[in-house]
Amino acid sequence: MRQFDVLIIGSGLGGMTIALHLADKLKVGLVTKRELRDGGSGWAQGGIAAVLDDQDSIELHIKDTLVAGAGLCEAESTRFIVEHSKEAIDWLIAMGVPFTRDESGETNYHGYHLTREGGHSHRRIIHAADATGAAVVDTLATKVAAHPNITVLEHHIALDLITDAKLGKNGGANRCHGAYIYDIDADRVDTVLAQHTVLATGGAGKVYLYTTNPDVATGDGIAMGWRAGCKVANMEFIQFHPTCLYHPHAKSFLITEAVRGEGGILRLPDGTRFMPNHDERAELAPRDVVARAIDFEMKKGGFDCVYLDISYKPSKFVKEHFPNIYQRCLELGIDITKQPIPVVPAAHYTCGGLVVDRAGRTDVDGLYGVGEVSYTGLHGANRLASNSLLECMVIGKAAAEDILAAPKHTQPAVAEWDESRVTDPDEEVVIAHNWDELRRFMWDYVGIVRTNKRLERAQHRIELLQHEINDYYSNFRVSNDLIELRNLVTTAELIVRSALARKESRGLHYSRDYPGLLTESKPTVLVP
Repeated sequence: MRQFDVLIIGSGLGGMTIALHLADKLKVGLVTKRELRDGGSGWAQGGIAAVLDDQDSIELHIKDTLVAGAGLCEAESTRFIVEHSKEAIDWLIAMGVPFTRDESGETNYHGYHLTREGGHSHRRIIHAADATGAAVVDTLATKVAAHPNITVLEHHIALDLITDAKLGKNGGANRCHGAYIYDIDADRVDTVLAQHTVLATGGAGKVYLYTTNPDVATGDGIAMGWRAGCKVANMEFIQFHPTCLYHPHAKSFLITEAVRGEGGILRLPDGTRFMPNHDERAELAPRDVVARAIDFEMKKGGFDCVYLDISYKPSKFVKEHFPNIYQRCLELGIDITKQPIPVVPAAHYTCGGLVVDRAGRTDVDGLYGVGEVSYTGLHGANRLASNSLLECMVIGKAAAEDILAAPKHTQPAVAEWDESRVTDPDEEVVIAHNWDELRRFMWDYVGIVRTNKRLERAQHRIELLQHEINDYYSNFRVSNDLIELRNLVTTAELIVRSALARKESRGLHYSRDYPGLLTESKPTVLVP
């Protein structure tokens, strides 16, 4: 049985931000399913949105966020996060993040280059070439690994939260006391206790067949929080990134929004430009508009993909701005300085999640949610590009401050994980088959364009899968794949239930049965 002051589940930007803000004063345990650097944050290419330029303003950034969020952003949370954006960037610069420099003085912040992305009215994206997430994660991971008060548990996956309700204490508030953690390498479940527990597990992109997310994005924190008694909100709003590289040998490689921000043009296979027919902002329209336009053109023409063309720009410009995309495409035989990039939409970001306040607090005492696992109200019905890493840092710091100010509480007696009544699984193929089936029907029935009939079909299949998985979970020893599949099915259920509850088309949720907007709309909140 391990004990920490704070247990953080997830090692992306949210998890590492909290760890570094706490570790000088508290003992921190940081759990990650794979290696320390393997979270979703490291995959973020574009950059971080912040009000840094004198010509820009907090009000403009808020306005752009509210417009993209299609009337469902929560105003106070949005203002809080945007107002703390510069402070968050300054902290990263102080940590040593090597953002791209620009000495021209025209669009920069202290010599750092600022770019623009879809939905933004101003250049306000600070970035490290086209691999911002990797640069930020590498810098912070080095600090985390070196800190004597942070214990990193790699190859560990949280199984369930330990709460008063789980311990049979049904009177009064429900408090979280840590989690049962499966040690993948040792094949055993450990009990880890903590005064405070933070879910920073990222999103749920792997619930879909095509996604830009890493393999670890299986909705673990959302499912665990839901089982522990947390409300979830806006799970119907899954952002599909419009431009994922379409290639049989490229696994989920994202082509950053910034390619369109710097002039990339979307074309049909015959070279025809099509975005101006769908929106006056053309390629710079918000992601939901662009993803639906591509989906429409692919279905209408029977195309496997469309093409993103930046090849008309000077070769030097393309290589300097997008070195990683240039290199990866070249490895696959595509020279983006001479030919367009084949792209398709893919599940990219979970805009909903566990309901939290501005300090990251959930409905369960002592339990926090930070980053993509959470719902702060910032993203509304559609996330504005490059607001996600910002949210991780601002709410992460606020959560750390709240934890440091909190009084200590007495830990109850907690039993070790009991697997005396389970056996080794009889057929692992059941898990693989169910995983594949779930991702395919979620893509077909709960994708970019939805109907009631498709959603009801998905719901029926989810019920059958849940029954099978719960039976399997009750009778056999746990494994990494079983834990992830159980969480994915729970997350899929929450997405479908939320989608069925919304009787309109707004932001990322587009229904053929309800194509119009309601005059009054509010977040979809599900209560366990």
